[in-house]
Amino acid sequence: MGHAELIEMMRRLEHVVALPAGHPNMRRAVIDAVSSVRSAFAEHRKVTEGSAGLYAGLIDSAPRLSRAVDELIDDHASISAAAAELQQHVHAEPDWLRERAGDLLRELARHRQRGADLVYEAYGTDLGGET
Repeated sequence: MGHAELIEMMRRLEHVVALPAGHPNMRRAVIDAVSSVRSAFAEHRKVTEGSAGLYAGLIDSAPRLSRAVDELIDDHASISAAAAELQQHVHAEPDWLRERAGDLLRELARHRQRGADLVYEAYGTDLGGET
């Protein structure tokens, strides 16, 4: 799974979160969608972290970005924990599931944007700051 799959799984979760609270399969749909997000996000972590990951390449190209990379890695732990907690609460009230899934989606969106900004900062500008 790659970047596109993570985006698709996020869209799927967004869709099921919008189901009516009384929908007979709402809980199961949220849990299944979160499971898919977790799998796609685990793949994202494999691709980005570690000595051969995207983040190592960012630091090699722009060492000044190492703190920002560390923050993205911290995001990984936080997002993974939030997704795991959500998935463990299959019997929670629909409103709680919806609220926590929304929180997870917002965290993922912020993380994706921060990552995109960092890649642009590392590779999208030259030393003079112009593209």
